[in-house]
Amino acid sequence: MSLTADDVKKIAHLARLSLPEEEVALYMQQLSPILHFVKQMNQADTSQVEPLSNPLDLSQPLRPDKVTEPNQRTAFQAIAPQVEAGLYLVPQVMEGEDNYVE
Repeated sequence: MSLTADDVKKIAHLARLSLPEEEVALYMQQLSPILHFVKQMNQADTSQVEPLSNPLDLSQPLRPDKVTEPNQRTAFQAIAPQVEAGLYLVPQVMEGEDNYVE
């Protein structure tokens, strides 16, 4: 699968990368073999392969889902610097809309 210059520009835009026009050809040459390899990998027959959550054949030990400690919320909130309506109040870290990336 060969990429066109428009494909590379679209990928750069989606990745929010500033790509100079003189580098588009270079990225076309570098990305096309990668996509060709991915296409080859997608053709591999994996129908008999069982999905893994862990590469080791181990099961996760689970504990019973039961309460083991008493609720100490009141005690913890009594020593907190600021509490309101059962919530911990913390200092604001960021101010204004200028700190957010779209």
